[in-house]
Amino acid sequence: MSWIEAILLGVLQGLTEFLPISSSAHLAIFPQLFGRADPGASFTAVSQIGTELAVILYFAKDIWRIASTWTRSLWRPSLRGHIDARMGWYIIIGTLPIAIGGVLLEDTIQTTFRNLWVIGANLIIFGLILGIADRLGANERPLDRLNLRDALLYGGAQMLALVPGVSRSGATISMGLGLGYRREAATRYAFLLAIPAVVASAIFQLPDVSAGAEPGMAKTLLATVVAFFVGYAVIAWLLRYLRTHSFLPFVIYRVALGTLVLVLLSVGVLDATVSV
Repeated sequence: MSWIEAILLGVLQGLTEFLPISSSAHLAIFPQLFGRADPGASFTAVSQIGTELAVILYFAKDIWRIASTWTRSLWRPSLRGHIDARMGWYIIIGTLPIAIGGVLLEDTIQTTFRNLWVIGANLIIFGLILGIADRLGANERPLDRLNLRDALLYGGAQMLALVPGVSRSGATISMGLGLGYRREAATRYAFLLAIPAVVASAIFQLPDVSAGAEPGMAKTLLATVVAFFVGYAVIAWLLRYLRTHSFLPFVIYRVALGTLVLVLLSVGVLDATVSV
């Protein structure tokens, strides 16, 4: 991988991490489309640190308020009913499914799931699910009406994102829409919920990147920095966009890309196996 390729992959990661179109799918598909090797699951996981730092910076006030209220509620019972204290617990509880799934399915995630047939099919299937949820969802519940049941359902949806092509944001947003939350509220919580899981995954993958295998630590860090700046801009744009627009363009894009991948696999232009 060249330095220019690392920059381009960082841009791709930043653009696709928060849009409900699956960053892991794009990092597996696009290098092969242009005759380049897949950067691998470790590169994908670590470069996501950049986009998650963008989330942390963008939502810094929310995160501080939630963390502060949650911590104080541990010894001040009067705060335990506050939405920020409850939100702290909901993020912790919602992270458990993907944490457990990630440990139990580690080998499968690195091998079987990284297959373009799987990725292409998931782009289509979960794109249609997003479209149905967006079309039929009530789009009326604010985030302060989040409860324990919904937090667990959000967490279960996020666990599906262990499979490339599903999209972490797409799966959790679809669940939120299906539960009747407003588009912006569903998206905001999906971003907050992703922080612990993505950061933990990246830290877990760091030894593989630092071991010296391609693309190596330096190029991975460059892609991570690029992903941070691009990701921050995408967050700001997406939350503004969803105030007045639906997810339909993303649904169409997912179905079109997934169909293209399956067609190119069928005619032998793409190789189904991607590297780890």
